[in-house]
Amino acid sequence: MATSHIEYSKEKTNTVKTRDFSRAIDANVVSAFAPFHWLSLAVKDFFNAPLIALSYGLLFSIVPISICFLVLSTQNHLFILPATVAFAVIGPAFATGLYDVAWELEKGHTPTFTHSLKSMFRNPVGEWGFALVLVIIMMAWMRIAALIHVLYPSQVDPSLEQLISFLAMGVTAGAIISVVVFTLSAFTPQIMVERRVDIMTALTTSVKAVNKNAMTMFIWSLIILTMVGVSVLTLGIGFIITMPILAFASWHAYIAVIKTKRQRDYE
Repeated sequence: MATSHIEYSKEKTNTVKTRDFSRAIDANVVSAFAPFHWLSLAVKDFFNAPLIALSYGLLFSIVPISICFLVLSTQNHLFILPATVAFAVIGPAFATGLYDVAWELEKGHTPTFTHSLKSMFRNPVGEWGFALVLVIIMMAWMRIAALIHVLYPSQVDPSLEQLISFLAMGVTAGAIISVVVFTLSAFTPQIMVERRVDIMTALTTSVKAVNKNAMTMFIWSLIILTMVGVSVLTLGIGFIITMPILAFASWHAYIAVIKTKRQRDYE
């Protein structure tokens, strides 16, 4: 594919000077079907580093499994909507280690769990600053969810008609926040793992790259939503497999979309 000819830049050319604060790195326009190629490459990465991938998958699965357990044990389905979106908010921040694994495989190195953990501190100001942004968004969402809860009918067994206002507000708010998070996080953490750039440059690049590839990213978001949905149906156990694959695929999405100055081969 054309994405295999995208160039890779030297680290020094990626360093953002003060006058370049909040500049946007150029992005390629890729095929609408590119996400399926990213997934195929991600599966290869998974089988090339299965133990590390499964270890991260287990860590990822703790949150959704806990959510499912909480809902089932309390019989309170009101936990589902805010918890799902909250998980979507914090998820990208904890995928950094898997991006490092994919990057090591791309370079022909043997990835290690220790090396992947160190990647979380490679660009600490940017990476943890981004995590803080996601936490703030999560807190805002939980506040919004609490306000929406006021619309929930007071009847023991409310009808669908009585639930419409609550469901409409909840779905709309959740969708808006999810779109914002997806746009901000589509490429931001990958950029900060590989490049020494400030958080505003990474965020600006991610937003512009998503807008430039709107249809492709829409399809990619549907794939993510489908895989997350299937994992939820398995009571969270499916995340052990799906989250590493999605993280690896996100790295290949970054390689394909965000421009660099040297050719990089990853197929």
